[in-house]
Amino acid sequence: MKETIFAFKEDSPKYKQIYEQLKLFIERGDIPNDEQLPSIRRLADSLQVSRNTTLMAYDQLVAEGYIRGEGRKGYFVNELEPLLFQEVLTSYNKKNTVSIHILIDFRAGAVDQTHFPLKIWRRISNQVLTLKESFLYGEPFGEVCLREQIATYLLQSRGVKTNVDSIIIGSSTQQMLIQLGHILKDDFQSVIVEDPGYDGAREAFQFHRFALETLPVYETGADFSQLEQMKSQVIYVTPSHHSPIGVSMSIQQRQALIHWANKRNGYIIEDDYDSEFRYTQQPFPALASIDSTRVIYIGNFSKSFLPGIRLSYMVLPQSLLNRYKNQFLHFESTTSLFGQLTMAKFMEDGEWNRHIKRMRLVYKRKMQHLVSALKEQFGQRISIIGEQSGLYVLVKVHMKHSEEWLIERASLYGVKVYPTSLYFIENNTDEPIIKLGFSNLSCDEIQQGVELLKKAWL
Repeated sequence: MKETIFAFKEDSPKYKQIYEQLKLFIERGDIPNDEQLPSIRRLADSLQVSRNTTLMAYDQLVAEGYIRGEGRKGYFVNELEPLLFQEVLTSYNKKNTVSIHILIDFRAGAVDQTHFPLKIWRRISNQVLTLKESFLYGEPFGEVCLREQIATYLLQSRGVKTNVDSIIIGSSTQQMLIQLGHILKDDFQSVIVEDPGYDGAREAFQFHRFALETLPVYETGADFSQLEQMKSQVIYVTPSHHSPIGVSMSIQQRQALIHWANKRNGYIIEDDYDSEFRYTQQPFPALASIDSTRVIYIGNFSKSFLPGIRLSYMVLPQSLLNRYKNQFLHFESTTSLFGQLTMAKFMEDGEWNRHIKRMRLVYKRKMQHLVSALKEQFGQRISIIGEQSGLYVLVKVHMKHSEEWLIERASLYGVKVYPTSLYFIENNTDEPIIKLGFSNLSCDEIQQGVELLKKAWL
């Protein structure tokens, strides 16, 4: 076998796809016993991938006994039992994937399961099920009882003064942006988005074919130097905890942004997705607390409470509220009535504030442990970004490896880590940055995960 070539899919690491394809060739007998495989360099060149990628594929095949390495001669196919062909082919056809056991998953967007107030939530849920309101369809823009609680919470925690009628309940930030975009596209053709920034927001804007302009964001903060030269009148920002870099917008920048929106008769879409978890000071006041007439405020319960609850909210300025309600008056609510009623009671009983206060301490301890472990294991080989707030950190790796290589190597050692390249548009970084969430891991699991990453990367 001198050459091979095939197309790669986007939903799986390339080394896995090479491994799977060669494994299938061997199992089907397309590559005979004792046939020599292409060298690591030759296969890498023909598939236009790195040598490390082909090496990892070959290492996996060697480990499973499909091939053998013979010193400087190269790699050769081992003989398989005929019965094994049919068994393995049947298994392959059922599931065309390689299963690697993940020991530690640094997933962002999860929550701490051990500290979730399960008994309290279950008790309140049972109470809600006795209410006659639970057996109805509910209000199209959200239940009044929940909107009242959100209005009280926003005033106390974020300084946002609003009335119940201005609050819209929905299932997710992205869903609310899609519906909001349907209103905005009548007056605006483009939106400014952060670069890097939340890719889900970009997808929502592109769904309505908005042109996108980019606001560069760095580890030191957002760059406003070109804002006045941009054509757009709408900007989407995450000012309290920039996604993903984690910096916060200064009060001077917040005031400048409000001034910009007023001068242009435009709007600021403020995504306040996890502002509850700041570990160095109290959470910053929201942009909407400075000027609610030009700010569309979006928050959610997914990051701070439970992702599966699918419960978000939006505070609309009066100038957009009537148009929005007239457009969507005859559409059903996109989120669960039962979830809304339970969360309203949870907040009314004071359990929400107790939960946030408790989890801020829990997550602060985990953040500190993760940062300490990373510094101890990697020293100057990495830089840590965003350790002041949120439920993840970014790790910039100074070791001349690609993002793909770092993720694939980590998975070989049973650790799942996450890319950040999907957040960048033009403002690309010169070194790979890996995203590590910690919220659903214990301190022992965090320590184990970092130690495994050291074995994988060094």
